[in-house]
Amino acid sequence: MSNSTLQAVRGMNDILPDEAQLWLWFEDTVRDWLEGYGYRNIRMPLVEPTALFKRAIGEVTDIVEKEMYSFADSLNGDELTLRPEGTASCVRAVLQHNLLYNAPQRLYYTGQMFRHERPQKGRYRQFHQIGVESLGFAGPDIDAEQIVMCARLWKKLGIRDVSLQINSLGDAASRQRHRDMLIAYFEQHKEILDADAQRRLYSNPLRILDSKNPAMQAVIGSAPKLMDELEEDALKHFESVQSRLNEHGIPFEINPRLVRGLDYYNRTVFEWVTTRLGAQGTICAGGRYDGLIEQIGGKSSPACGFAMGVERLLALLQEDGMQNPVSVLDVYVVHQGELAQNMAWRVAEDLRDNGLRVILHCGGGSFKSQMKKADSSAATCAVVIGDDEVAANAVMLKPLRGGEQQRVALKDLQQKIREINLSK
Repeated sequence: MSNSTLQAVRGMNDILPDEAQLWLWFEDTVRDWLEGYGYRNIRMPLVEPTALFKRAIGEVTDIVEKEMYSFADSLNGDELTLRPEGTASCVRAVLQHNLLYNAPQRLYYTGQMFRHERPQKGRYRQFHQIGVESLGFAGPDIDAEQIVMCARLWKKLGIRDVSLQINSLGDAASRQRHRDMLIAYFEQHKEILDADAQRRLYSNPLRILDSKNPAMQAVIGSAPKLMDELEEDALKHFESVQSRLNEHGIPFEINPRLVRGLDYYNRTVFEWVTTRLGAQGTICAGGRYDGLIEQIGGKSSPACGFAMGVERLLALLQEDGMQNPVSVLDVYVVHQGELAQNMAWRVAEDLRDNGLRVILHCGGGSFKSQMKKADSSAATCAVVIGDDEVAANAVMLKPLRGGEQQRVALKDLQQKIREINLSK
């Protein structure tokens, strides 16, 4: 057996305590924003049946063909997959537990997703998403609300240089007409198509429009546009979304090549993009997926949702100079001697009972070495207990950010600590 040091799997990163403070702040901010729009939290397993994603995402997609972490359960042979995205899992949970039986649902989830990609800035094999799903809402108002609420979050976070692209993928009939037109068009330009595009020509020609291959851009730019095939209902739906965005002063660009990478989308699709993260410029994307619930096995029901990449958003915040927040700590308790240690335990627990954040020194050491640790902590003050303090039923209270040390009776300790905190 090798004694070499084990490392994390490539593209699956540790989030260390200093950095995790920023994650916690971000998650609290996002939770407050989502609850302000009436969204409720749902939590799904990390592992789902492989068939769920093949059925929902589409077998001829990059995710299913190349990126899923799929395996056979060695105990019972079940085909399982680490979830590569959250919408299919959320819809499966809603159907399994019959959540749509008497009311539409506004839901959100957070957590890890897994895709076997080449790791780079803003793209990892284990990454974190915040997903928002509105299930049972047919009108364009929910599409617009989701875009408007994203704009509010960027403002709340102070994120700049983000722009909105929107498109409509229409309904099944118009997509079929457009699909047939695309196949006929690209058949005439087969010699220009790369291997990926040729492979998708008959199975998923819409995805060819999403290609970033420079050699194909001219032929893609002249391809038939789905927007020209939209039926009246889909056009009215899309115009209503645009009207609502204009009313709220949210600028947008209609991008007819915006198709999204999953098969389940229809009508409105959107992406929030930035130029500040290189190739990984999409920080939030989503749209309407009215056919997915029926596709997974439920009764036909409209739905709309989006997901945002946490790592990419945090990268933008840090690029703008945001520092990792410092953990707030009120007291560091220093003690020496057995009687002092017993009293220190009681004092620390009493302070915690009253809502203060306390580190009780553990591991022994002199007063001097303990005070060094207290000084380097984020605490505003140190409580020092020795034999003299035990005898007097008091403690020494030392402000760590300027101020005079004083002896304080135990009955007055809480009040004195709060006075020090208020003075900072």
